[in-house]
Amino acid sequence: MVSGIHGSVRDLFEFTDADRALARIRDIYNTGATAVREAFTRFGDGQQTSPVRAYYPYLGIEVPPEKLHVESTLSYGAPRDPGVYGTTLTRPDLFEEYYREQIELLLKNHDVPVVVGVSDRPIPVPFLVETATDAIGPTDIRQLQMTFDMPDLARTDDDIANGVHVRNGDVPKPLSLFSGERVDYSLARLRHYTATLPEHFQKFVLFTNYQRYVDEFIEYAKAQLEDPKSPYVAFVEPGPAVHVRKNAPKKWQAGGEAVKQLPQMPSYHLIREDGLGVTLVNIGVGPSNAKTATDHIAVLRPHCWLMLGHCAGLRRSQLLGDYVLAHGYVRDDHVLDSDLPLWIPVAPIAEVQVALADSVAKITGLTGKEMKARMRTGTVATTDNRNWELRYSELFVRLNQARAIAVDMESATIAANGFRFRVPYGTLLCVSDKPVHGELKLPGMANNFYRQRIGQHLEIGLQTIETLRAEVNQLHSRKLRSLDEPAFR
Repeated sequence: MVSGIHGSVRDLFEFTDADRALARIRDIYNTGATAVREAFTRFGDGQQTSPVRAYYPYLGIEVPPEKLHVESTLSYGAPRDPGVYGTTLTRPDLFEEYYREQIELLLKNHDVPVVVGVSDRPIPVPFLVETATDAIGPTDIRQLQMTFDMPDLARTDDDIANGVHVRNGDVPKPLSLFSGERVDYSLARLRHYTATLPEHFQKFVLFTNYQRYVDEFIEYAKAQLEDPKSPYVAFVEPGPAVHVRKNAPKKWQAGGEAVKQLPQMPSYHLIREDGLGVTLVNIGVGPSNAKTATDHIAVLRPHCWLMLGHCAGLRRSQLLGDYVLAHGYVRDDHVLDSDLPLWIPVAPIAEVQVALADSVAKITGLTGKEMKARMRTGTVATTDNRNWELRYSELFVRLNQARAIAVDMESATIAANGFRFRVPYGTLLCVSDKPVHGELKLPGMANNFYRQRIGQHLEIGLQTIETLRAEVNQLHSRKLRSLDEPAFR
């Protein structure tokens, strides 16, 4: 047993082996979850049951000054100051590999044991029983609340990620960006918004704002499942409906049905056994959806997310179908102003920028001056007004001063949330219209453009992921880390 430096956590034990620590985490979570689920079954059958409570597992570490690792090249895996650190954890079945890596780094970098115990934070029943509130009427809700724990939004926030977390008393410093409860909240939201499961999401995510990219991705994914040499084992579409490659490992089973009506942000997953496949999310049009999707996907700790979408070109020299590689953003969407103030710069991630540019060259075959003519690197202005063109005379000075080369409605939001949640990000847009030069997105013009460019644009995104997958350890830049950064990636 361990002393009380970790606050009200109980049944603390030390571990110097990551697998044994994980076994303890699984035991705490599964024991509590099973008890709550069994009690909920009795509750649903009308049986009287006394209050039942499960608690999140707790992981902590105490780093004395002499064990502090100050290696300058580390972007994660080590606290920045000596002290006591801790976090609650959830879903060890889903996050097993992620937790193992983080624990191994803590043990390696500090040569002190980690501790695992039972926290004082109860696991809300809707996060343990997916159907917990499906058939609960107004007369039953009071009894449900008296028997089981419900989500406590007063203690579920993004203060750690936003850099505004304030410690109360002698509680441990944060070890992770997200508490177990914050993670569970997003996992539930992902099921609702995407009609797929959190375990389907891959570590590389593409966002798009047009259904035609989805159609191309579905064709590509199904072709991969027909290829015996493909590294992909399954493809999942909203439902979830699971398609499996012939001779895939037994744990992958085809099944389910595609939804008849698509959810708000349908997601499609081309799955590799190592989780390094590709997820495509159609966020639709607008920064609010872009924020919602990235708020929740961030808890899955992806290695990178990229925006592939359409934009309005602002320069007369641009042609429809030209590419725009964003290296800066004007955040006129304003949906993240309270979380990430506008004075904070959203810097480009060098590894992502290079991979995108190299992929454009490889897929298009363009080089030299022709490449520079057909792909502009510059500032993208993201707006929350779909009809911004009608205010062009008012916006001209701002766009002119920003040296903006394109306008869209999602890219700055996705990049800013990548910065905020320490997820490497990038943007490659395709010019679909030039309204300020009289080239509007009219039906005939648009259809011709779509036929010519969407397949190539998606191929560039997929090639970029191939490149980044081979360089995944270089992706997690120190420029995304704060002064008091939690040790978990």
